[in-house]
Amino acid sequence: MAVQSFTDKEFGEITIHRIKTARHIKIGLHVNGKLRATMPPRAPKLLLRQLVNSSRDSIREMIDNSGNRKIYTNGEAIGKTHSLLFTHGTSLSAKRQKNTIIVTIPAGVEQTAPDVQQLARDAIIKALRKEAKNYLPQRLAKIASTHNYSYERVKLTHASTRWGSCSSSGTISLNIALMKLPYELIDYVLIHELCHTRELNHSKNFWQLVERADPEYKTHVAAIKTHSPTI
Repeated sequence: MAVQSFTDKEFGEITIHRIKTARHIKIGLHVNGKLRATMPPRAPKLLLRQLVNSSRDSIREMIDNSGNRKIYTNGEAIGKTHSLLFTHGTSLSAKRQKNTIIVTIPAGVEQTAPDVQQLARDAIIKALRKEAKNYLPQRLAKIASTHNYSYERVKLTHASTRWGSCSSSGTISLNIALMKLPYELIDYVLIHELCHTRELNHSKNFWQLVERADPEYKTHVAAIKTHSPTI
């Protein structure tokens, strides 16, 4: 039987494997880091969608704890203004010198070692948070003013599975990983969350609001799926 799949607005493509002996629907992570569902042969796809919607917090936690993270490399651009430099020295350390994140590695230690990568990641999070603090709140306020939206407050996070969210109280949370995206995709996410201040769903009315502020939103929706909010 051909492998089926469906695309979730948050988690992207989820492959479906129908197994004769399956009695329940289960969601797990494939070795390639993608979500994979096993389900009985005759179970409707709608049941899987319902399970995903009711299990978002646990799925996010599973992805966070999977260890399936990006490996950072020497000379890599970080965000909009920073770069990453691995160098050798007597002890493992990390510092930010102007716009360069410098990770020092002792002799005999691999750049890809988990403790080296974690130290680099921690320094990268600090750099991205600095960039995000300087850019995202001001840009959100500008777009809100242009399109006549209002919100209660803005919060910066580094949750790994979502670019942003909007609460029923009007708090907009923005992932600092947004600073990895092209500016037009950052704007799309900000517009998306501002529209949720009026429509806390993804109804036809919601997408009409998005289109008014971003006529190219369909292109941006497709483009953002090629990026990951994981840091």
